Amino acid sequence: MLFGLDGVEIGLIIVFLCLFGGILSGFPVAFAIGGAGVVSFGIIALLDSGGLLIHQAIDTSSADYAALLAEGVARDAISVFRYPDLPRVETPVFDGGAAEALRKTISGIPLRINERVLSGPSIETLLAVAMFVMMGITLERSRIADDLLTTMSRVFGPLPGGLAVSVVVVGAFLAASTGIVGATVVTMGLLSLPTMLRAGYSPQLATGVIAASGTLGQIIPPSIVIVLLGTLAGDIYANAQQARANSVGCNDALTYLGEPAVLSVGTLFQAALLPGILLAVLYAVYAFGYALLNPSKAPAIDVGHSDHEPISRREGLFWFLVAPGAVIAGAIFLSNLNVIGSQSVHVDSFSEAGESASLRTNVGDECRDAMIALHGQEAWDRALAEQAVIDAAGGVEQAHELNADEMTAAIADKVADAAPIGSGMAILIVFFALVLTTARGVAPGADPLPLLVGAGGIGLLALADIVAISPLSSPGATVLWMLPGLALLGWAMKPAAIRLAGNELLRVVFPPLVLIVAVLGSILGGVTNPTPAAALGAGGAVMLAAYRKLRDEDRSARIILLATGAVVLMLLIGINFDLRMGREVVLFQNRLAFLLAMTCFLFSMFGFFFASWVLYAGGVLSPVMRETAKVTSMVFTILIGSQLLNLVVISFGGEHYIQQFLRSFDNEYTVFLIVMLVLFVLGFVLDFLEIIYIVVPIVGPVIYGGEFDPKWVTIMIAVNLQTSFLTPPFGFALFYLRGVAPPQVTTGHIYRGIIPFVLIQVVALGLLWVVPGVVTIVPDLLGG
Repeated sequence: MLFGLDGVEIGLIIVFLCLFGGILSGFPVAFAIGGAGVVSFGIIALLDSGGLLIHQAIDTSSADYAALLAEGVARDAISVFRYPDLPRVETPVFDGGAAEALRKTISGIPLRINERVLSGPSIETLLAVAMFVMMGITLERSRIADDLLTTMSRVFGPLPGGLAVSVVVVGAFLAASTGIVGATVVTMGLLSLPTMLRAGYSPQLATGVIAASGTLGQIIPPSIVIVLLGTLAGDIYANAQQARANSVGCNDALTYLGEPAVLSVGTLFQAALLPGILLAVLYAVYAFGYALLNPSKAPAIDVGHSDHEPISRREGLFWFLVAPGAVIAGAIFLSNLNVIGSQSVHVDSFSEAGESASLRTNVGDECRDAMIALHGQEAWDRALAEQAVIDAAGGVEQAHELNADEMTAAIADKVADAAPIGSGMAILIVFFALVLTTARGVAPGADPLPLLVGAGGIGLLALADIVAISPLSSPGATVLWMLPGLALLGWAMKPAAIRLAGNELLRVVFPPLVLIVAVLGSILGGVTNPTPAAALGAGGAVMLAAYRKLRDEDRSARIILLATGAVVLMLLIGINFDLRMGREVVLFQNRLAFLLAMTCFLFSMFGFFFASWVLYAGGVLSPVMRETAKVTSMVFTILIGSQLLNLVVISFGGEHYIQQFLRSFDNEYTVFLIVMLVLFVLGFVLDFLEIIYIVVPIVGPVIYGGEFDPKWVTIMIAVNLQTSFLTPPFGFALFYLRGVAPPQVTTGHIYRGIIPFVLIQVVALGLLWVVPGVVTIVPDLLGG
């Protein structure tokens, strides 16, 4: 054996060295990965043909191996790591020779690319990458960061370390709206770093907080890392759990686990929300604590004030905290009393099928024992009792079509159970109430009459829903009863909007915040999947950037505002009216609603094309599209090249060898800790894309094939991968910042400044390890 190492071990070292050398060669990473696969395969083939690579395989014909099988040990569980004393035989690393390995590798490329890139749900989810990238680049080019940094500096500047805290806040905000690390770091480096240095901030703190905050886009949704990792992890988890079920004698993962082995990107977005916020809070706490301990290196400054009306602390506390809190708390309290709730009388034409037992009990003895070991004897006994009741009742009740009497009775039950105020009306009332209270807070000295009239309109809406609008009211009648309240609110909203626009913080934060809520809300709320939400975000970013462009040029942006209103109105019509024109009987009100919705759609499309023309004429759209194409093509090229490299690793048994090593540990936490340490170390030399597409497919079947919650595993990996942007010497965020830093800021300053934030990352990983509920609580609450 060469150097006393197993031939497979030498092959893995050759692959890593070729990959590392290809990345350092200066070639684009997307091509270096595929090239590393070709070169490493050639080197391994030459060494194997020369008899220099010898693999010490277990002798499967030995008596000791047969004895283990007789004891009931699974073949996959027998490895040189777990049973080092088993007899060995020397074999080449390429089973069947290098030529056969080459044939299998080449023939496997189209199948692998089809499975991982082009087919099924993978390509649909990966399309979200292109649109999220376009959304981020468009917002970055619209100079949203400029306004945010200026405004947040005015808000937090008077605090110790306030500028650093403002950078963290803006970083988190941009993470949720753009998610492009390079653009965020460069923008904040250009705008904030000179200001912080002039204010007397330590170069280490200034550079560290900018680089770290810029990487929050890798974990705060909508994160491209989570889209890419989730697409891969979902397939790995499903296959790993199916293999796990088969290994214990169960037919499928659903039987063994008691639930589908499904992991979606939308669920991962829900799971990533709190960890992303946690990281941002830890960054801000560190910056504030550093300023308290070293006030001369992070002084409080006054960066000027905006021209809005001064607000006393008492007024601000009441109108910005007490009043909104009372509105939201009141709505929650009334919903618990069923005063606010669903008024839907929709009844399916088929009855619901009866519930089956919590676990499938019609399984073999081996599967039964495995299920008891997994779920516990109590859960199994409960499932048996449930199945006995079902059997005694004649089996699970099948769904059947309801007759007229059953349909009438079901509708009557729905009407009787309906809340006095519908959920949709309550959401509308809460929204208008928050607008009015905020408008009062930003201008407490202004005439309160319009806001009081608006409050009267809110009262009329609630009264109409309680007294006149019933669950059986038609959408047309509902609109008519709402018109008086909406008329009063419409009159009050104009002065309220003028007051809100006069506040710099709201004027800067509100437009991108609406876009963030629309995109993330539709995903986290389960309304749609990430791909349509990404399309909504990209379109909204174009409209927002065009609005900003027109305002900067002192041109009217009325068309953009009207088109946005048309989108909102179209959605409201679609929610409240039946727009299916192909039905045999279509009511007049539904025809009228359809015409109005179609008009809104056509006008919104006109507004979108107008916005695109504004950006194109202003020289913004073309570079946005070029940059989007460049980033997206890089991601997909890396994805394709990594598949070739993975096939090379598989060809000489490297993937199986690594998985056997990980499975040799009896404790799942030990295995996962080893994987996390390896990923952390690889983050010093590899980008997150290489790690996702090269390393995760190798270790994934092991870490996703156990009892860990797949959401927790994936978010832990995502937070760990975030450090690849920060860790020297190849952290991309450090290179981005170095490129825009002034001459007095050295590379040493940047490296020393980032160390505390890398440690914060490690602390955050430790917290998520100890308290996994931080990851799982949001999906559990939202039903993800």
